[in-house]
Amino acid sequence: MALAIGVLASGRGSNLQAIMDAIENGQLDAKIAIVISDKKDAKALERAKAAKVKSLFINPKDFKSREDYEKNVVDALKEANVGLVVLAGYMLILGKPLLSAFKNKIINIHPALIPSFPGLHAQKQAVDFGVRVSGCTVHFVDESLDAGPIILQSAVPVLQNDSEGSLSERILKEEHRILPEAVRLFSEGRLKLEGRRVRIL
Repeated sequence: MALAIGVLASGRGSNLQAIMDAIENGQLDAKIAIVISDKKDAKALERAKAAKVKSLFINPKDFKSREDYEKNVVDALKEANVGLVVLAGYMLILGKPLLSAFKNKIINIHPALIPSFPGLHAQKQAVDFGVRVSGCTVHFVDESLDAGPIILQSAVPVLQNDSEGSLSERILKEEHRILPEAVRLFSEGRLKLEGRRVRIL
């Protein structure tokens, strides 16, 4: 049976689109069961609707606590029988309800070579720091910020005249390549966690 994926996204959803495209062209035997956003006007929700995928806006402000909000997200994911949660530009830090409900079943794409430049504006951090190489990382999500066990990475050169925008664009191309690939490896049962290391079988 095809892996059911739940995607959490806060923005334009280009990584969601990359996964949908990989499914569409047969690279990936999976289906997007649900797309959830914490932003009502997220383009990711529009992309989901256009692809006839169930989409849901859950407003964190409607709940007394972040924990209550997350429990609601967990309920929606479980109702959709999700086997893997993909964070695709999801701007909230995960708490206990999600992490324990989907232990070792949540992956994130981060626009830097972790452990470098965690958090927001990683591309700007890379440019400001003057590194010669940056890139992106798909990793399992744990309690740490952008520092979970690494599944795949792709390096991108930082050019002398790069801005945050130009570097972001080149990194994004690689994100669109390695995120569907990581999902494919997960769906085929080929990722084995050994402490901090991920072995690809």
